[in-house]
Amino acid sequence: MNDQLDNIATLISQGRPDLAADQAAQLRNLYPDAVEPARLHGVALLSMGKVDEAIVVLKQASALNPQSVETLCNLGSALLARKDARAALIVMQSAQTIAADHPAALNGLGNAQRAVGDHEKARDAYQAATRIAPGFLGAWLNLAATELALGQHSQCEQILRMILKQTAHPEALLLLAQTLMAQRRLDEAATACLEAEKLAPEDARFPYQLGQIADELKQAGIAVEAHARAFKLDPGLSGALAQWVFIKRQLCDWQDLDTLSNQLRGFVNQGAADIAPFGFLAEPASAAEQHQCAVQFAAGIADHVDPMATRSAPAHPTFHANRPLRVGFASNGFGNHPTGLLSVAFFEALAEHTIELHLFATTTADGSPIQQRLQAAARAWHALDGLTSQSMAERIAAQELDILIDLRVWGGGNISEALALRPAPIQVNWLAYPGTSGAHWIDYIIADRQVLPATAKAHYSEAVAWLPRCFQPSDCGRIVADPPTRTECGLPESAPVFVCFNNSYKLDPRSVRRMCEILKAVPDAVLWLLSGPANSNDNLRAIATKAGIEPTRLVFMNKLPQAEYLARYRHADLFLDTAHYNAHTTASDAIWAGCPVLTSAGETFASRVAASLNHHLGMDELNVADDAAYVEFATRIGRDRNARNALHARLAQQRSDSPLFDMQGFADDFHNLLKRMVDRQRKGLMPASID
Repeated sequence: MNDQLDNIATLISQGRPDLAADQAAQLRNLYPDAVEPARLHGVALLSMGKVDEAIVVLKQASALNPQSVETLCNLGSALLARKDARAALIVMQSAQTIAADHPAALNGLGNAQRAVGDHEKARDAYQAATRIAPGFLGAWLNLAATELALGQHSQCEQILRMILKQTAHPEALLLLAQTLMAQRRLDEAATACLEAEKLAPEDARFPYQLGQIADELKQAGIAVEAHARAFKLDPGLSGALAQWVFIKRQLCDWQDLDTLSNQLRGFVNQGAADIAPFGFLAEPASAAEQHQCAVQFAAGIADHVDPMATRSAPAHPTFHANRPLRVGFASNGFGNHPTGLLSVAFFEALAEHTIELHLFATTTADGSPIQQRLQAAARAWHALDGLTSQSMAERIAAQELDILIDLRVWGGGNISEALALRPAPIQVNWLAYPGTSGAHWIDYIIADRQVLPATAKAHYSEAVAWLPRCFQPSDCGRIVADPPTRTECGLPESAPVFVCFNNSYKLDPRSVRRMCEILKAVPDAVLWLLSGPANSNDNLRAIATKAGIEPTRLVFMNKLPQAEYLARYRHADLFLDTAHYNAHTTASDAIWAGCPVLTSAGETFASRVAASLNHHLGMDELNVADDAAYVEFATRIGRDRNARNALHARLAQQRSDSPLFDMQGFADDFHNLLKRMVDRQRKGLMPASID
């Protein structure tokens, strides 16, 4: 029998588990009371992905010899593969009781502890395994991964560099790239990925990680190639496809874009949980598809966080009748960032209410004047950057908030796992992520009836809290200075200037097509755009040329400091909004600086923001019905200087008369909305729509 067992084990190690399973089943018939044929049968089934069958067989093997540590280790692995972490922990604790110093049992125990979210105990188990078996590479790698999860980056790096001195191991290089990325040592992280990809060129994880690092480095060309390689290596890696498509949109590279976009939407419809909802907002998808994408992505976060939550859920505050409302806002944009620029005047007005304002910053302080104003407005400023999700949740919970507003959701900041631990009794989605969170840990979304009409509620996982004004605040203290001359800006002296300073990923084919139609109809006009990454400007000029537009009529502005950028709008006649993903902060900027924004509302939140701004400005004539009306309106304005002047004069009047930039009124309405949410919660009522 030993030769047959050796042959079965060899087949498994050679990646032929189907043959191994057949031979093991036959051997079990010959030796029904022997544990080893049953154990190897279970291992072969697990290698084939037949997890439930493997668990049944391994339980049978364990019944034949309850003292077999190897069988218990295999059973624990199978239970972890089924995501039954609690059952796996019980099994591995049994194995460790039988053989306290068994390295594989300790390693398996660490895996189970990590799966239930107890990283400290997992670390203890892995350390014990490496002390007993210093050459146990798997335990060292698991220990490094646990140090990474605990935010102990120097310890993680030390372990990995020790491993790499002994062997060029791709898994160690991947973990090294991840810990270096967490330390913002991005160039070193990219080098580690490239080394790993050379060692294992068929493994899609390495170019996928490289793509994420290159994206952080603003190296769009490298990022798009890396994600393309990853997806071609693993056509089931929908996260790589999502990043590939999103960066292609940033580069205005439309080759095969429709095909790839349809594939991406297909993955969403099939239940993919690794497609980032923020990037998916740029796709020509319905509100229902955006909701599905967010729900699935949030479920993936919950799968990772739930074990942690069952182990240690932060306590919620006791109601204090005489205490002011204690409100927290969390963001990675509390500085010189669009979120900070939009919200600072609102926070200054809100601080005048009977309220304790707590701001939780998830990125390093930038020391900007905007950040200084935010810190001055807050009752307390909390720096969360560099903390683990558990530590973030504990830090937030310690403030005993009544309500917490997440200003970013899927827009960045790495706080979603912390919020999934429920550090506050009421948690709210507002402002910077223009769509539903899809997350069960977010109770409300704050909106207005233009950007989120009642008919769209079915596509939101949150209860809707409607403000009686535009949902978006603004800083009404900004000064719009005189700009440089038109020549210095690269503009003609007297021709009409259409502008769109949106990020390049919003310039979808439909939007650019109607812009080109307008340029054809107004032959002396130019289109002023924000310069994009890598070769995106060249790609746009090539698209314009193909549409019959002289490429020099596309003028590009480099990114500028806020005051200099705002001043440029004084040269612009009409802002041409994008279709699927509107101008948001940029639209508010344009209106404040005196440039009217032409838009056509879609069905999604992201495609209705500019229409909401125009409506609350009192200029619904700028919200047109369709693309034909959009082209007609812009053409008329472009051809008629008097019409342009009249439109600008009306905007100047409405900017003064409308409530759009009244931040004191905004703060009053917002405060009332928060009080109503808290009142419901204190009465024991579930979240529900609030008007």
